[in-house]
Amino acid sequence: MMSPVSDMWCYHWKRKLQHFLYLFTIYVISVQDLVLGCSDCRILLSNPTGIFTSPCFPSDYPNSQACKWTLRAPPGFIIQITFIEFDIEEAPNCIYDSLTLDTGENQVKFCGVTAKGLSFNSTGNEMIVSFASDFSIQKRGFSASYARVAVSLRNQKVIIPQTPDVDPVSVAKTVPVPELSQFTLCFEATKASNDANDWKAFSYIDPLSTELLSFGKTTKGHFLSISGTECILDHVLITNSDGDFFTETFEQLCIVWDGFSGTIGVNGKSIYHTVHCSGTFGQIIHGNGKLVLGSDSNEISSLNGDIYNFRLWNFTMSSQKLSNLSCDVKGNIIDWENDFWSIPTSALKAENNLSCGEYVWQNHFSEFFPPWHSTTVNATTPPPPIVTTNMPDTNRTDKPNDGGLFYRISITVFNCKPILESKVQSVVAEWLNQTFQNWNYTVYVVNISIQPTTVNELPREKRSITEQRFVVWALLVYNSTNNISLEEQAIRQKLISNNGTIGDGLRVHTVDVDPVEKCTAEENPPNYFWPDTRPTVTNFTLCHGNSVQIASRTCALHMYPFLLLLPFTYVLTENAADIANQLLNLTGEGQQLTSDKVNDVVQKLKKIVNDEEIDESLGSTVVTIFSNILTSSDSVLAASSSEALKTIDTLALKIQFTGPSMSISTRNLALGVSSINSTSFSGSSFSVGPQNNASDFQLDFEKNQGNALASVVLPSSLLKNLSQEEFEAVSRAQFTFFNKNGLFQDSEMNANLTSFVVACSIGNVTIRDLQDAVKITIKHTLFQEDLNPTCVFWDMNKNNGNGGWNPTGCIAQAESNENETVCLCNHLTHFGVLMDLQGTASQIDPQNNKVLTFITYIGCGISAIFSAATLLTYIAFEKLRRDYPSKILMNLSTALLFLNLVFLLDGWIASFNIEGLCIAVAALLHFFLLATFTWMGLEAVHMYIALVKVFNTYIRRYILKFCIIGWGLPALVVAIVLASTNTNASRVYGKDLYGRDAKGQGGDDFCWIKDKVVFYVTCAGYFGIMFLMNVAMFVVVMVQICGRNGKRSNRTLREEVLRNLRSMVSLTFLLGMTWGFAFFAWGPLNLPFMYLFAIFNSLQGLFIFVFHCAMKENVQKQWRRHLCCGRFRLADNSGKKKKKKHAHFMAPFLR
Repeated sequence: MMSPVSDMWCYHWKRKLQHFLYLFTIYVISVQDLVLGCSDCRILLSNPTGIFTSPCFPSDYPNSQACKWTLRAPPGFIIQITFIEFDIEEAPNCIYDSLTLDTGENQVKFCGVTAKGLSFNSTGNEMIVSFASDFSIQKRGFSASYARVAVSLRNQKVIIPQTPDVDPVSVAKTVPVPELSQFTLCFEATKASNDANDWKAFSYIDPLSTELLSFGKTTKGHFLSISGTECILDHVLITNSDGDFFTETFEQLCIVWDGFSGTIGVNGKSIYHTVHCSGTFGQIIHGNGKLVLGSDSNEISSLNGDIYNFRLWNFTMSSQKLSNLSCDVKGNIIDWENDFWSIPTSALKAENNLSCGEYVWQNHFSEFFPPWHSTTVNATTPPPPIVTTNMPDTNRTDKPNDGGLFYRISITVFNCKPILESKVQSVVAEWLNQTFQNWNYTVYVVNISIQPTTVNELPREKRSITEQRFVVWALLVYNSTNNISLEEQAIRQKLISNNGTIGDGLRVHTVDVDPVEKCTAEENPPNYFWPDTRPTVTNFTLCHGNSVQIASRTCALHMYPFLLLLPFTYVLTENAADIANQLLNLTGEGQQLTSDKVNDVVQKLKKIVNDEEIDESLGSTVVTIFSNILTSSDSVLAASSSEALKTIDTLALKIQFTGPSMSISTRNLALGVSSINSTSFSGSSFSVGPQNNASDFQLDFEKNQGNALASVVLPSSLLKNLSQEEFEAVSRAQFTFFNKNGLFQDSEMNANLTSFVVACSIGNVTIRDLQDAVKITIKHTLFQEDLNPTCVFWDMNKNNGNGGWNPTGCIAQAESNENETVCLCNHLTHFGVLMDLQGTASQIDPQNNKVLTFITYIGCGISAIFSAATLLTYIAFEKLRRDYPSKILMNLSTALLFLNLVFLLDGWIASFNIEGLCIAVAALLHFFLLATFTWMGLEAVHMYIALVKVFNTYIRRYILKFCIIGWGLPALVVAIVLASTNTNASRVYGKDLYGRDAKGQGGDDFCWIKDKVVFYVTCAGYFGIMFLMNVAMFVVVMVQICGRNGKRSNRTLREEVLRNLRSMVSLTFLLGMTWGFAFFAWGPLNLPFMYLFAIFNSLQGLFIFVFHCAMKENVQKQWRRHLCCGRFRLADNSGKKKKKKHAHFMAPFLR
């Protein structure tokens, strides 16, 4: 009986047990699947940004994990990883669970909580994160974010590939290379010293693989090849003993080519030379080709070296500009940035000593953050491992508050006994814990790090061979709840006094305590103000112009001294495009704008335009915002109109575009920019008209539209008056059209503005005094029955810098009608212009201008006649020119004669519009004016010698020396002026309009000095020196004359007064004292003195003839003896008197 029962029992429980085992197995498998199924942890991450975590995070990670995340970015980017959360089982040297970070050059292992909040960067475009766990003890694990960060190409050089099977380094296909008739090209390169082969540094080929441009070296020397023409450059390059320009260190070379002259400029090693390569004259390098660094063919090798900072411009640069070329000047065709190049990863190499290297990790506001304020840390592995321990709170009663003070502690510990490193760590940690327990200050240790070091790093002192040294770093936090300060010395003494309790053969060698400084108060970026902030504290403020978004600054604190300690970081949630879009919404339809709001918007736009790079997209947004603003009333726009106009001008100047032109059209504002070549400029035009079935406008740069609302025609001579530097800088023309005129408010203008407003400018240069006027045609906004238009321009300097309408230089043409006005914006003149120091000659009213012109020309004609009479008298009669005063007077009369003749012919010659002839006449007029001043000064010098020195004064070759000074000094001045123009004399001398009325209309052409600096220095300044000297001589001579005459008692008082008065008047004209009227022609006295100036100076030749020729007794005798007949004729032997020894010196004065 028992057996069957027993069998049944066994069978029953056997079945039960099998069922239980089956269920248990299913459970274990399911749990294992659940654990392993938390996440896939061996994956490739290639998204621009993302987050990855340890398996099962935020739950504990499973046992026996072996995870690997490969983070990869395209070439030109690095990986930046930040650990948001980090908690892995802690052990010495992380021997159990650990995370290993491979940055490309270094591997760093972490465990515990050490990596939380830290950021790391890869050295290349790949980073590998490995995580391993053992069979026991699990923690939460980690959560990390990653992002790809663009690496600036300025921190990398290109190693030119030497084998044809390697992908070439070339300009990206998305970068169009335009047709080039001139260029400037700069790059830096190195070359291996042991390579004597022929090479090319770069090649530019067309789509058919025909080489259009290259630079390299053959047995003939260094060459530049342009469209098949090879130009040898060795005689202008400084080479080493091997004949190489490039060496093993980087050397910059700039090449400038101008196809219009066939000239090549080479700037290397701070020396600039030019080479004429006639074969390149008139050549054009066709566009849409491919530029390769190195050689494009197998016939010649690539440069065996590196290339860096390759930049290309489609215009020529002067030697001065090249010598001042900075890293910030970007190539407008090709620049050294990632977007311009296609470079294989193997050819890139980062270096930290490149000439234009910059801080790598940048964002939109990178200019506000110095490198030491960055939030990223480059990971490095110290030679020995670092053991990090989380300390328990020591005497801690609360969490760290915003008032917490931080101290960094550095302790050197010696180990005198051979104990394990892990034991040292635990002992030191416990010692620190005990040291700060039950202290009078509420402190706790946040973290400590222990690093063993080698003995030979220690100062030389006697110690055991087996002695070890450890460096301990710790962060101490003091919660100052009772406003009691804690000095660093107190912390240091506390540690030193507790040295005996450390035990186990360990002893403290040195202790250093330093406070962790606060982040200081500052304004950064502009308009964002931050107060003093303690470490770990974050400040917040509203973003300007946006009540929703927040800007914050965190005073960050890192735990380890071998890492970069970062005082603070910024988080700004805006960039230029975001701000512009917000402003666009703020000013859109239906928005009520006040004067303050408009001013705020304009200030933000001003900052964007001034500080940012403006592409077409951002520029279009800014123009649309201004168009929206223009819908406001004049009263709303008044306060910010001046800033708005300046910002629009800056926008047109800065906006970047590709192709020959670009335009942006909105309802109230249209902006167009056209590229121009200063060397081949032959005129340009711009017109704007209504667009079919649209509220915007249509801009045309090729031809004038039939229904144009405004048009501008620029003459071919537009750039002739520019300096060489300005001429080379011109690369664009800007046009702006305003449909609404609310920004142009002039309270001093009585007339009403009845037309649209159009603006035109050339680059960033000021163009005025044009040889040929600019033609501007503008439609009227209202029909004008009574046609009396005045062409005006907006003068930014009027009304204390607020701007105002100015008619100067613009003339309304007769072809104007009721619907539109045609303006020519840009003269016989009176003599006052030559010395118009105030520049007010053009402001004299038409009636007075006509009178002054009449006086000037009549006076100059009379003066020329009598100067010639004086000169002929002294030439004809030899006895008259035997003394020194007569010879000096002859030279002065000659200068005056030619001065008057050239002046009289000047306006007539200007009418021929021959530039070279006009420049010659202006230079001659300048020379004879200076010669007149000089000879008047020499008259004064001679009088001083004759009347003051008198005796014992003998000067060898007296008159010859006077002639060298009198004619040579003016010639030298004019020669220097001409030489300084660098073959562009039209910049200083040439035709200009003079005699314009108050509206800037009328006037006549005149060849004279156009450059104000030259005028004020060589005319006003030169005359000022002569005038002051002549005034001094005038006083001295008059004192001498009056003293000598007063000693003679045979004359009455009336005779003496008349005699002295005649001497004074004669000296006044002889020494040119009347030219001093120019110094008094200012303000309300301008017109009277201009009349005095014109009358007396235009008649100076007449007065000299009267007082120094006609009234001289010996001249009268010669006239009567040789020119008269009958009773007026004088006998040859009459009137002979015994002469005094020095009478020839004093003849003009003593009578």
